[in-house]
Amino acid sequence: MKAWRRWSAYVADDMPQADLVRRSAITLKLLDHVENGAIVAAPTSSLPECIGGARNWDYRYAWIRDAAYAVFALRRIGLPMEAGGFLSWALTAAQHDEHPRVLYDVDGRTPPAEVIDNELEGYRRSKPVRWGNAAAEQMQHDVYGEILDCAFQWAATGGRLHSRLWHRLTDLTEQARTAWKTPDHGIWEVRTQGRPFTYSAAMCQVALDRATRLARRLHLPGDPDTWGAEAHHLARRILHDAWDERSNALTEHLGPGGALDASLLGLPLRRVVPADHPRMIATTQAIISRLGAGGGLLYRYLPKDSPDGLNEPEGAFVLCSFWLVDNLVGQGHVEEATELFDTLCSYASPLGLFAEQIDPADGSFLGNFPQGLSHVGLISSAVELARAQRGVRPELSTHAWFQ
Repeated sequence: MKAWRRWSAYVADDMPQADLVRRSAITLKLLDHVENGAIVAAPTSSLPECIGGARNWDYRYAWIRDAAYAVFALRRIGLPMEAGGFLSWALTAAQHDEHPRVLYDVDGRTPPAEVIDNELEGYRRSKPVRWGNAAAEQMQHDVYGEILDCAFQWAATGGRLHSRLWHRLTDLTEQARTAWKTPDHGIWEVRTQGRPFTYSAAMCQVALDRATRLARRLHLPGDPDTWGAEAHHLARRILHDAWDERSNALTEHLGPGGALDASLLGLPLRRVVPADHPRMIATTQAIISRLGAGGGLLYRYLPKDSPDGLNEPEGAFVLCSFWLVDNLVGQGHVEEATELFDTLCSYASPLGLFAEQIDPADGSFLGNFPQGLSHVGLISSAVELARAQRGVRPELSTHAWFQ
């Protein structure tokens, strides 16, 4: 107990809901594989996203995607050591494959194949029970941006990008130059035919942008002029090609026919589109209007409009609601963002924990528990609100973009 109190004393507490921020930091620490810094998405498998349904996945693995979000959050509340450990693990794991995988086991190896365990009934008879996760074999182009963003943060903490690692990162940057043009399975890991998801293209833009910044700041070999120009071009393409006049919003994939997708709230967090850009403001309002589940909660998408291979409903996705808080702050709506943040915090369990999803009907938890990214979202939103309440310009606004 003394050790935990000593460790948690390093967590910054000058922010709203400081006790829950500390609890979230402790939760991420408990998900941390101390031997090498890997952080698993959740310590559980097959807890259903819809009671009685088949949305039951094994989350006992470490996602590269989670690395960049978790590291960013931990660094901002005074825990650079944990951030550095996870970054080191993520970059080491990503060097093993020509095309990086979406997720790895805690030792940085390929997870076992997904299998169904027919001997188990499942939580509240929610079948099937799955071990392993088939998403490890999917193509998800956002991984390029996640890795380059991890490297960018690693360098910002004083980490060294040795020549072999930098060569690997430039290979990934070159892959990102063309990957965004091809379909993938997206951040939500759909089990249908791939689509040119907007979030995936945006993260390829992040890969090009971060490689440009690293090469210029650290005087590393490469082609930062070309990467930077293509990053700028891709950001403009996203604003144009993902825009749907009828929806008055950016949509889930490039080209016509896309539906609304709350993952686009993540674009300002990754510095692809400023939160206060007119099309991002319109997208935020459209998501609130059409993906709102009540009580401050958001669905990540509507399966009837965005087929994902499972013709079933699901709960509201906790992380997306925290992303909404961040966007509202970036758009100058600090009071509204604060009210939403406090509402979301009220859903926490008596121990201050969050699952992946919440049932809007009764506030009960759905999906694996506790879910690391839900706690990452809480931490990041608390930091954004604390900055805004101190009168600091929002990091996600246009003004901060060009500093």
